[in-house]
Amino acid sequence: QVQLVESGGGLVQPGGSLRLSCAASGSIFSISFMGWYRQAPGKERELVARITSGGSTNYADSVKGRFTISSSRDNAKRTVYLQMNSLKPEDTAVYYCNVQCGIYNYWGQGTQVTVSS
Repeated sequence: QVQLVESGGGLVQPGGSLRLSCAASGSIFSISFMGWYRQAPGKERELVARITSGGSTNYADSVKGRFTISSSRDNAKRTVYLQMNSLKPEDTAVYYCNVQCGIYNYWGQGTQVTVSS
């Protein structure tokens, strides 16, 4: 079992920045991927960025060059971050942390990001 606690998000003006965090605890030794997805109203959930346990990353084309995913770990938890710069109104969505452990997929509760003037 893995427990996820998300933080960050909120309201920001276009061109602004936000950082999301997601702390994973529990069976963290078996984590293979950590990442962020988002879902805008009326749209399907989509991958934003993902990082492997080895540090390899991949990004959705729409966020390349603007978003950066990173992670850290200590004995008790692993944390994944999403630094979002140059935010656009089309980035508005609920952002979900995702952790893959073997055949199991865990999701955070979601955090709202709204980009608006």
